[in-house]
Amino acid sequence: MLPLLTLAVLLLPSENKTIFIKKGFFRKIYRMQNHCAVPNCPSGKSDPQPLFRFPNDAERSKKWAEKCQRPDLIDRSPEHLYRYYRVCGKHFETSFFDSDAQSTVLKDDSIPTAFDMSSQPQNGQAKRTKPTTKDNEMESKGRKKMKNSQAATAKEDIPTLSEEEEYKEYLKSLFEVLLLLGEQSIPPMGPANNKDQGLGSSSFQALLDNRIMCGDEVLKKRYDDNKECCSTEQLNQLIEVCEKFVRSKLVEEIKQSSFFSLLTGDPVKISGEWQLPVFVRYVDESNFQRERFVGFLSFEGDRDILAEKLLSEMTDKWGLDMERCRGQAHSCSGTHFNQIKILAAKLMEMHPRAVLTLSSGQSLNMSLASGMALSGVQLVMFTFKKIESFFGQSALLQLELENAISIFYPDNEEKANDLKEICRTGWTGRNDAFEVAVDILEALLLCIDSVHDNEDMKWSDQVSQNALEISKALTDFEFVMALVVLKNVMTLTQAFGKNIQGNATETHSAAVSLKAVLHSLKEVSDNIDVYHEFWNDEALTIAATMEISAKLPRSFLRKHQAECGSMRPESYYKEHLSVPVVNHTIREMNRLFCEDHLKLLRCLSLIPAVIEQHKSTEPEEVNVQAFNNDIPNAGTLSAELHCWWVKWNKKGKGETFPSSLHETLQLADVKFFPNMLAVFRLIGVLPALALEDNCNVAYKRFTMYMENTPDRFKSKSLALLNINYDVKFDLDSLADTYMKTYPEVQQES
Repeated sequence: MLPLLTLAVLLLPSENKTIFIKKGFFRKIYRMQNHCAVPNCPSGKSDPQPLFRFPNDAERSKKWAEKCQRPDLIDRSPEHLYRYYRVCGKHFETSFFDSDAQSTVLKDDSIPTAFDMSSQPQNGQAKRTKPTTKDNEMESKGRKKMKNSQAATAKEDIPTLSEEEEYKEYLKSLFEVLLLLGEQSIPPMGPANNKDQGLGSSSFQALLDNRIMCGDEVLKKRYDDNKECCSTEQLNQLIEVCEKFVRSKLVEEIKQSSFFSLLTGDPVKISGEWQLPVFVRYVDESNFQRERFVGFLSFEGDRDILAEKLLSEMTDKWGLDMERCRGQAHSCSGTHFNQIKILAAKLMEMHPRAVLTLSSGQSLNMSLASGMALSGVQLVMFTFKKIESFFGQSALLQLELENAISIFYPDNEEKANDLKEICRTGWTGRNDAFEVAVDILEALLLCIDSVHDNEDMKWSDQVSQNALEISKALTDFEFVMALVVLKNVMTLTQAFGKNIQGNATETHSAAVSLKAVLHSLKEVSDNIDVYHEFWNDEALTIAATMEISAKLPRSFLRKHQAECGSMRPESYYKEHLSVPVVNHTIREMNRLFCEDHLKLLRCLSLIPAVIEQHKSTEPEEVNVQAFNNDIPNAGTLSAELHCWWVKWNKKGKGETFPSSLHETLQLADVKFFPNMLAVFRLIGVLPALALEDNCNVAYKRFTMYMENTPDRFKSKSLALLNINYDVKFDLDSLADTYMKTYPEVQQES
């Protein structure tokens, strides 16, 4: 029989099953508490045996783990083993049983010793030594009184606790359940059945009930006394304590690393309020780059003081030392962009060394376009999101698109295959997304219209309706015109954007090529009349092929009816699209890649593989001097830099040099170059540099939480707990913090 919570979650409505069904998780708990811990022990339904808890004493608990041939349990705390692991009666000699007791009870010094050790090493299976007649009688007696023996043993192993100690044990049980649910992304307040009847029918309460059934005497006593284990108010208090504990651990780790960068994502709505997700990037004591989610900040309130309020909360409430902040990056789009710009400017004003950079989680061209508050550009970006969501829901829809691409490229199979391969990835977020969209636009419309027509009745009504919405956007001339302008302008930054997020050599190359990119953009701006004419002709050609009429945007027609007769589409799109797009791109490129940022990126010339590649050129000391205030000994920098360059200038036959920042930070020799190590650690916090896959998990966990958790169960506190489930939790510290924070609750108890 599975525990109550497992059975409960199986009854959930389908919309919640992706969150609540964690069958493996509950089966693991069930198996630990209801099966013998000895490997391959055959006791069970065919050979029922009384089960005995591991002792709560540290020395005896360790001996039990050793005797049971479970090295994986030796380092576990006695409390953990006592709660979750059992050893059946067949592994104890008869002399360890109290024969005078009314039921089978182990003596205080009992240790499992009844194993057939000759076969144990072969398969890990424990066997009872050959029983005597007296042994058989005792085993028979034990089977008949199994339930009583477990209860008696539980009572015997539980030490006598004071009232305060008992209350602390009770809190630790609550925290342990909460942490288990948080790790599995199961909302504690979520219903454990089809009826939402408050905390009494919640997953949290169901798991508490399961613990009581498995012998948690402290919880059982609490329930017997108060008719409930935990109130809704107390659960919220527990969650708050967990949130503060997690953040304190993260901030402590960040402080130990000395320097960090601040990253923010797109504001999201939680419980009806806009919240700004905040991440921190740093290099830990083992010289690994890390990125952590540190929580949400309320993005509501007076716009004039919002930036100051956010920075104040990070400093005063969270404990981040913003004087140690060396970089910042913000991924934001649409209506919140200007407010985020104010935040970035305020942070730079208060802490000038917090250099503004691009975020490695977003391609350069997507970042540039997302910040444009132009109706045509926002129409393109919004449609891209719809397209990504639409084709991501079914492999069959993706196949429809690939078939449509083949139709439009019958004589160019290589081009068709390349486009198909691109479309199998998240192409709407790529640096070349606008170019790809122009190439597949006709095929995309054919596919979308085919799905909407639904002649074969292959698609649901919802899919058909979504296809109609995308089709309307694709056949809007404003969309076509904006897409063409974006494609042509972003072509100038495309290679730069790809390189800036590439390997060390490519990033260094991008850092020295910015002037050429800006020069090209300025040339377009100075001759915008000529360029816009070309772009307009291209858009008209595409529109004619797709049977789209060239006209002014509907929003403009509604607001300016008097001007519509004299305003030509070509003139409108020049003033309201082409000119603003070019100007915004130039402005943002200068803002994101200021001279201080470029100096830091040019220091990638210190990576051994880059030195070897440019062996005739010694790295410029002026770039490294940007770190003078943050390195151990600026006076020896010049000599140390030269020694570093000499060390990696020549490569022996068959020798491989570190080619990335990650590899360089892990070099054994780097500790002999303290200034160089400090420089590499500072470069490592820059948000623009791509992270290794194993270091870049925070944003992925954040995205999974936001996508998979139903809106009504989203919680900024539980999100922090779930995303940082790998933080080492100390139940004693959590309980102590709760008792200090809410002493009145203990008094009421």
